[in-house]
Amino acid sequence: MKHIVTTTKTVDQAAKDLEAAVIRNKFGVLHIHDLKATMMKKGVDFPQECRIFEVCNPQKAKAVLTNDMSLNMALPCRISIWEENGQVKIGTLKPVALLSTLSDSKELKSIAEEVESTIITIIDETK
Repeated sequence: MKHIVTTTKTVDQAAKDLEAAVIRNKFGVLHIHDLKATMMKKGVDFPQECRIFEVCNPQKAKAVLTNDMSLNMALPCRISIWEENGQVKIGTLKPVALLSTLSDSKELKSIAEEVESTIITIIDETK
């Protein structure tokens, strides 16, 4: 269900490259959560870098939500970049596996396959 790769880039460089790859692949970045900064603002010492990107392709999102509005709870897609054991990792939850637990729709599965392929391409271009 997870797709995770490692990179030799820093979190900052991977984040910059991820934003560019998202745009190249006709998705948009809706928001970036800086987990370390957010935790520190809440008074929690969290030493590892972690950036969570909310990404979306509006046409795909519309197609999903038109078919099943309750799937808004699974959108937008997320791609994370984080430090773990001295390595920088980039990963996502695979949309096809996630959707299969929420719907039996063949149309939605087809959309999820397209989205998953694009997100994996974005990750591969980033690493």
